[in-house]
Amino acid sequence: MVIRINLSLDTKNARQHFIGVLDIAGFEIFDFNTFEQLCINFTNEKLQQFFNHHMFVLEQEEYKKEGIVWEFIDFGMDLAACIDLIERKSSLKFLANLFVGYAGAEGAPEEKAAGGKKKKGSSFQTVSALHRENLGKLMTNLRSTHPHFVRCLIPNETKTPGAMENPLVMHQLRCNGVLEGIRICRKGFPNRILYADFKQRYRILNPNAIPEGQFMDNMKAAEKLLGSLDIDHTQYRLGHTKVFFKAGLLGTLEEMRDDRLALIITGMQARSRGLLARIEFQKIVERRDALLVIQWNIRAFMGVKNWPWMKMFFKIKPLLKSAETEKEMANMKEEFLKLKEAYAKSEARRKELEEKMVSLIQEKNDLQIAVQTSEDTIGDAEERCEGLIKSKIQLEAKAKELTERLEDEEEMNSELTAKKRKLEDECSELKKDIDDLELTLAKVEKEKHATENKVKNLTEEMAALDEIIAKLTKEKKALQEAHQQTLDDLQSEEDKVNTLTKAKAKLEQQVDDLEGSLEQEKKVRMDLERAKRKLEGDLKLTQESLMDLENDKQQMEERMKKKDFEMSQLNSKIEDEQAMGAQLQKKLKELQARIEELEEELEAERAARAKVEKQRADLARELEEISERLEEAGGATAAQIEMNKKREAEFQKVRRDLEEATLQHEATAATLRKKNADSVADLGEQIDNLQRVKQKLEKEKSELRLELDDVASNMEQIVKSKTNLEKMCRTLEDQMSEYRTKAEEGQRSINDFTMQKAKLQTENGELARQLEEKDSLVSQLTRGKQSNVQQIEDLKRQLEEEVKAKNALAHAVQSARHDSDLLREQYEEEQEAKSELQRGMSKANAEVAQWRTKYETDAIQKTEELEDAKKKLAQRLQDAEEAVEAVNAKCSSLEKTKHRLQNEIEDLMVDVERSNAAAAALDKKQRNFDKVLAEWKQKFEEAQTELESSQKEARSLSTELFKLKNSYEESLDHLESMKRENKNLQEPSEMSGPEVAKTPGGRAPGKEGMEAVANGHAGEGEQGGDDPFAEYMWMENEDAYNRQVEEELLEQEFLERCFQEMLDEEDQDWFIPARDLPSGMGQLQQQLNGLSVSDRGNAEEMASDGDRRADQLNPVR
Repeated sequence: MVIRINLSLDTKNARQHFIGVLDIAGFEIFDFNTFEQLCINFTNEKLQQFFNHHMFVLEQEEYKKEGIVWEFIDFGMDLAACIDLIERKSSLKFLANLFVGYAGAEGAPEEKAAGGKKKKGSSFQTVSALHRENLGKLMTNLRSTHPHFVRCLIPNETKTPGAMENPLVMHQLRCNGVLEGIRICRKGFPNRILYADFKQRYRILNPNAIPEGQFMDNMKAAEKLLGSLDIDHTQYRLGHTKVFFKAGLLGTLEEMRDDRLALIITGMQARSRGLLARIEFQKIVERRDALLVIQWNIRAFMGVKNWPWMKMFFKIKPLLKSAETEKEMANMKEEFLKLKEAYAKSEARRKELEEKMVSLIQEKNDLQIAVQTSEDTIGDAEERCEGLIKSKIQLEAKAKELTERLEDEEEMNSELTAKKRKLEDECSELKKDIDDLELTLAKVEKEKHATENKVKNLTEEMAALDEIIAKLTKEKKALQEAHQQTLDDLQSEEDKVNTLTKAKAKLEQQVDDLEGSLEQEKKVRMDLERAKRKLEGDLKLTQESLMDLENDKQQMEERMKKKDFEMSQLNSKIEDEQAMGAQLQKKLKELQARIEELEEELEAERAARAKVEKQRADLARELEEISERLEEAGGATAAQIEMNKKREAEFQKVRRDLEEATLQHEATAATLRKKNADSVADLGEQIDNLQRVKQKLEKEKSELRLELDDVASNMEQIVKSKTNLEKMCRTLEDQMSEYRTKAEEGQRSINDFTMQKAKLQTENGELARQLEEKDSLVSQLTRGKQSNVQQIEDLKRQLEEEVKAKNALAHAVQSARHDSDLLREQYEEEQEAKSELQRGMSKANAEVAQWRTKYETDAIQKTEELEDAKKKLAQRLQDAEEAVEAVNAKCSSLEKTKHRLQNEIEDLMVDVERSNAAAAALDKKQRNFDKVLAEWKQKFEEAQTELESSQKEARSLSTELFKLKNSYEESLDHLESMKRENKNLQEPSEMSGPEVAKTPGGRAPGKEGMEAVANGHAGEGEQGGDDPFAEYMWMENEDAYNRQVEEELLEQEFLERCFQEMLDEEDQDWFIPARDLPSGMGQLQQQLNGLSVSDRGNAEEMASDGDRRADQLNPVR
């Protein structure tokens, strides 16, 4: 398995990551343990220590590092001392050295002899060294990885299955650290998540806890989110960068998240299912309404299909001329061509929009990719910001530590300055003492010179009195004593010279110490200069890195500008698409209005058709009545019958043509309506797609605005951190200035020390010169001594000669002795004062030495501590300065970008104001244009309505005119035929005479009589007989017929007069609807009152029939 895993993971490339499986033997303890068991147990114990460090120490250090209150838990059973004992060198040599004295000195030469030669086996690598080296490599590999541990426990020592020895297992768990690990996991927080990951994953639990459109720190967001949840708030802790959970709480949060997701998904499913169900229900309702409308229409049609007016409508409909239908067809063709052109334009526009849509989708994908890249860059920037925040926190902690240490150092510095001042005061006092000693030495030297002068005078006097001295032997002894005294004086002077040389040596030692301290100060200065150069180099590096960051920032700004430009282009395109959508909607509305107009015209045509059908039915009924009258009057001729047949055939043909035209018209209207509906649906789909694209783009725009707001809030936080860092920089600069002043003070003190050294060197030179003078004086005195010895020998020879002169000069000798006693007393006093001065000087030197040793020890310790602290402070100061300079540079660059963005925003605001002003002016012009357009549209609509009404009136008038012309022509034909028949009938009446026959009862013959007369007349014509009763009946029938003809002529004149009035008044609406039929029939009844009784009855029947038909028509309408 391991080989297979290695083959799968082997990439044959350079890698930094690997997976390793370490299988080790357990602890081995036998009765007889060899070196192998020692190595195995030692390796196991090292791994156990690594486990303890990884599971306990690092875990608890993680808690402390994150700032969580935690009491350290000791895991126990630690054998680190045993491991250290095994790893350390052997102590046999130390024991051998202890027992060397007891073993005797005989083995020492052998050891020395043996130690002179190097053993050959010492260069050979032993097994323990090889094991130690391999173990060290293993531990380094383990420390550089993320280990996972698997513990194997022995359930029993008898190797029997199913048996568990509880003490043995507990002992293993305790020794392996498993129990302590479990205890730490129970008391501690084994689960931890970064704040950003926690916010991203668990924000769904309570989205209202974190406000939208407002930047919030991840830590605060996580704290608010956890505070708003219904959980145990003691089961988690908030660290600096992570949130820690106790065992089980993270599983609870995951369950809550799963429940929340399930609730959201079920809600979405319910909404979607409800929407689909509502759509299906709406379709079912529409189907039901359509079925009800169809059933109602079929029932209405079945109710009126046998109605005479509807039959007349069906019969009159084909009689209409095809010219109007052709005009309508031409108009419809024109409209069809217009609609076709509009459809072609809309298709072309649709293709353009589809192409634009494809380009917009491509641009949207590019924008999504760019937004993804910008999100990645923003994520990197957020990570950098988090890193900066972390570094800021660390820098603040370091700054606090530095301030605390600076305060401690300042206190130590103040103490050292106080001690330094004390030492300086003491040094000044010592200098004063030295100056006093020098003054006393000068006085002594002056006195010595005076004594020397006196001695010279005395020697001169003694030279003058040599002759007397040579004679006086007593005075020889006195002179010897004086000589001895001078020797003593010389000895004392030599002692003085020795003390002065000692003082000189001490001063030279002080000068050497000062030079050493000066060299140390110079070294410190050189170190500071080196650190300064290093800081300058680091500063240059940080400046270069800041320049790189500024370049990156400029590139990001350019990208943001490009994104803004692309967003503006997309907004303009969206606005164009919106305008296009508005135009399409406007065209759609116009097309819908046109469709409504066409439907209204179609309804009007249908109504006109219905009216024409009604009029046709009326005319057919009138025609039937007229035909019945004609049949009553005597029947129709064959020509009239043929004409009626031809007219009936033409009528049927025209009706068929009209029906075909109406069907074709309805089919074309249906196809046009379908095409229009399809185009409207396509345009609606395009508009919906564009609206969806617009919504997506607006959503992306809002997301980008949110991201820009986040970036702006990050900028504000960075500006705040910049201000804080500037404050820190100012404080650090103040501290640097203080350090510089202190360094300048140290330099000034060094300069003072150098001046003191120069002064001491000059003083040393003067002392050396004085010593040389003393040496020359001593040499002179020695030479004088030798000359005096020579003179004494001469005096010895001359003593005997001068004994006689001694007595004479005894008085002078006594006076000189008295003077010499006085001088000796004075010299002894001076010697005592000198000795006291020397004792005070030695005491002062001892105190100076004591203070110097104490100062040197304290100063060395303090200087070492100060050096260490100074180095640490310099390093921290360097790091802080680097971080501060980096942050300053970044803040300066951000400030520049902020100013530049503010300037751009101001320019954009000016452009926006200008565009707003232009838009306001355009809106004003648009409103005025809309008003004018509305007025013209209203005028156009009024004109359109007037035109439509006039067209309707013209159509109705033309149909009415056509009907009246047809009726006029028919009436003329009928009148001519009646005139011909009248002439034909008048010829036999002229032949038979004016005899009138009456029927029984004195009434004129009715319908049956007229039919009988007609039949008899026909029979007579056929037979050619001469029946007088038939002749009488014919004459009576002729009179009635003449009256009827006169009445029909009157009716024809009335119709002609009405037709002429209709021609004179074309602008009036002469169409009588169905609801006005009763009144029209009443007028006809009043006009026909003058007719005969039989015809009046027929007219009353016609009027009552018209009233009945009108009453039947009104409920249907």
